Amino acid sequence: MSETLGQKQRRFARYVGKLINFAYENGYELTLGQALRSKAEAEANAASGAGISNSLHLISLAIDLNLFIKGVYQTKTEAHRPLGDYWKTLAPDCRWGGDFVSRPDGNHYSVEHRGVR
Repeated sequence: MSETLGQKQRRFARYVGKLINFAYENGYELTLGQALRSKAEAEANAASGAGISNSLHLISLAIDLNLFIKGVYQTKTEAHRPLGDYWKTLAPDCRWGGDFVSRPDGNHYSVEHRGVR
């Protein structure tokens, strides 16, 4: 039996908790960024080239995390790499935005759903 969307959302929430714990255990600090996005916002982001209209944020399977190292906000994707590498070990369908080829998005963590990353 395949996993329902609700089951996947609850699994995603557990993984986010693990990621946050991993970050703090390794000397990083985080604040929460966007987890839920409206359809209008997703469409506006897609129109501007800043996202996709079928974003996983629409269905609570993605979160953006703001990373701080020694109190300094990190804007570069590479700063997130240790977190992204850890995230991808949690399950085969965990995706990190730093791996996006056309537009890397280091603070984006998601669980793939129906081919959307």
